[in-house]
Amino acid sequence: MSIAAAQKRSFGAVLWDYLTTVDHKKIAHLYLFGGGFFFLLGGLEAMIIRIQLIKPENDFVSAGFYNEVLTMHGTTMIFLAAMPLLLGLMNAAVPLQIGARDVAFPFLNSLGFWLFLFGGLMLNCSWFLGGAPDAGWTAYTPLSTTSPGHGVDYYVIGLQIAGAGTLIGGINFLVTIINMRAPGMTFMRMPLFSWTTFITSTLILFAFPALTIGLFLLMFDRMFGSAFFDVGLGGNTIIWQHLFWIFGHPEVYILVLPAFGIFSDVFSTFSKKRLFGYTAMVFATILIAFLGFMVWAHHMFTVGLGPVANSIFAIATMAIAVPTGIKIFNWLATMWGGSISINTTMLWALGFIPTFTIGGMTGVMVASVVADYQYHDTYFVVAHFHYVLVGGTVFGIMAGLHYWWPKMFGRVLNEAMGKLTFWTFFIGFHLTFFIQHFLGLMGMPRRYWVFLEDQGLDLGNLISTIGAFFMAFGVIVFLYNAIYTAVKGEQAPNDPWDGRTLEWAIASPPPHYNFKQTPLTRGLDPLWIEKREGKGEITPAEPLGDIHMPNSSFLPFMMSLGLFIAGFGFIYQVNHNWAYVLLFGGMAITLVSMMIRSLKDDHGYHIPKEELEGEAD
Repeated sequence: MSIAAAQKRSFGAVLWDYLTTVDHKKIAHLYLFGGGFFFLLGGLEAMIIRIQLIKPENDFVSAGFYNEVLTMHGTTMIFLAAMPLLLGLMNAAVPLQIGARDVAFPFLNSLGFWLFLFGGLMLNCSWFLGGAPDAGWTAYTPLSTTSPGHGVDYYVIGLQIAGAGTLIGGINFLVTIINMRAPGMTFMRMPLFSWTTFITSTLILFAFPALTIGLFLLMFDRMFGSAFFDVGLGGNTIIWQHLFWIFGHPEVYILVLPAFGIFSDVFSTFSKKRLFGYTAMVFATILIAFLGFMVWAHHMFTVGLGPVANSIFAIATMAIAVPTGIKIFNWLATMWGGSISINTTMLWALGFIPTFTIGGMTGVMVASVVADYQYHDTYFVVAHFHYVLVGGTVFGIMAGLHYWWPKMFGRVLNEAMGKLTFWTFFIGFHLTFFIQHFLGLMGMPRRYWVFLEDQGLDLGNLISTIGAFFMAFGVIVFLYNAIYTAVKGEQAPNDPWDGRTLEWAIASPPPHYNFKQTPLTRGLDPLWIEKREGKGEITPAEPLGDIHMPNSSFLPFMMSLGLFIAGFGFIYQVNHNWAYVLLFGGMAITLVSMMIRSLKDDHGYHIPKEELEGEAD
């Protein structure tokens, strides 16, 4: 066989491996690649927005296309980029941190990823099939119910499929963390990232059903002529806002809390100190999650809910600043007196503190009802939520990628390129969004296609667009760094950061079974305890024995593909008879795949302990 043929077969084998894998570490790779692709797509859409607004009365894109780009940018970044990238980091780190060999439901873990991917592809197919959704990422009614074409239909079906995948992922992590912690790994010994994953999964469980219900009602209004949101027929447009924000505000914490967990682990590791106030940090996180469900109507201060409702939601919103402030002070106290190492990971964490603090301050500002009447629907709000979601979530994702890259891929990212990425992105971010606070206060409305000359908005928008190019440059450097590292990067040791938690006790990248022997956890920061006693490795909690692992399966891919095909049929079935072929054919693929899974006993396979004894640690 020729070398070329061997390489082709090797690529095919790798592709098949990833299409069928149920290993949480490979699913983490898939989430990172899928989420990274959509992040680049959402970033490209953001650049189109900023180029359009670089000067007054610009005609770079048409008004209709601008609405589509604006809608898709927000939808893509929140649902298809930030959430999957965080799920990727959760898959990579959480089972290792709690001493598990995999997640509780490996098959469902795979299904969750493929549902997300096909849902995202469904949404983006709208670009090529008559136009993308154009009603804004929040899809407010009646704009979304009366939007012509099928753009909003793709929004509804795409988010239903992708949202099902996220819900599956959240339930999976809940069960995993409750049931699969290693001996001695009590809840109050879990690393903060595992804690925030647990709390985030609880938020997913309770928040996503509200979105699902809203999308179903929107779908019925658009496709079947129901009147849930049609005022003329007795409906109520404000109900959509309630349903959307009952999901949408907890979604902010679904995106930010995992980043808090990443920063907690990073500050502790690179300050060579136990996290200050661990118990307070845990309960502050729980309180943030609890209050997060009680503040949704602060997005609706101007719809006329009345002074009593507005006051209640304003007070609850301001109250969230208290547990968030606890976290900021605890991170600072963790570093205080520590032996701090400054590397790329730590730079992202340090850059997060002032950035997110600004986002929190402006959050308290918009929580004031009377002030919100001026801020509402201006660029002040755009600046605020980008300081929270980029300054919190994206900074956290970048810190997590640099931190766990050696564990995931066995290579250490290049530090010089990492620091270049950080500084260009950090400077570009503040150039882009800090000025937008003032543009908003000067009256620049959000979502507008153009602004006029002689309104005093020219310089601010120019600075904002220049900043966006800095951010784009930083992302390009990171991509080059990832490719360079894969080809020429230095091999990572098991524990490149002198870590404190269980994931650093095994090989980089880990074997597919993670731990030969289930580890014994003897306290918070279990690896650090062993190092302090001169061992440097975790004490096992069980004798060496056979390991039971799940089999790979192609069925999650097929089940998701079937829903993807059926989605097209559902969108077009009102006016086209041929769409029923896609609808029933796609559902048949999904249902037959589910039936095969139900009828076929899959007991996994065993790795004999003799094979494990022969391997080096």
